[in-house]
Amino acid sequence: MANIKSSEKRARQAVKRRAHNMAMRSRMRTAIKSVQNALIAGNKEEAIENFKTAGPIIDSMVNKGLIHRNKAARHKSQLNARIKELSSS
Repeated sequence: MANIKSSEKRARQAVKRRAHNMAMRSRMRTAIKSVQNALIAGNKEEAIENFKTAGPIIDSMVNKGLIHRNKAARHKSQLNARIKELSSS
């Protein structure tokens, strides 16, 4: 345990920040999974709607520094490609 007041405060802040980051990361993963589940079910309209809500969530995680911008681009690109593949077949 920390002995100095400032390090005690830093430890408290780290716990709060970690909890917040985990919640935000979970929110992003849930949004991605909702698109994937709609794709698996073959529901194109639902997949498109879920993708429209997942895109900004993924982008906001980049702005918050939770994920790298390339990872966000990869997720969005792969989801969009699967949606287009579903519509073409």
